[in-house]
Amino acid sequence: MAEEGFQYEIWTDDARTLALTYGAATSATQSSPSRVSVILDAQGDVALEYPRVNFNAHPAEVLEDCQVLFQ
Repeated sequence: MAEEGFQYEIWTDDARTLALTYGAATSATQSSPSRVSVILDAQGDVALEYPRVNFNAHPAEVLEDCQVLFQ
């Protein structure tokens, strides 16, 4: 989403494909998947996984982990 100024991809998951793949949903008809974060490396492999998201601390935690991992 270069027009928004992001230096990374933002994905939409209307069909719940990603939610099912990464464990945020148990079915494609689930009304509201759980909030999880999955950080992929340049090859598309899972580098970091956060199965439970604390909305207050999560952004800072992810940023700190990414700075260490991707230096």
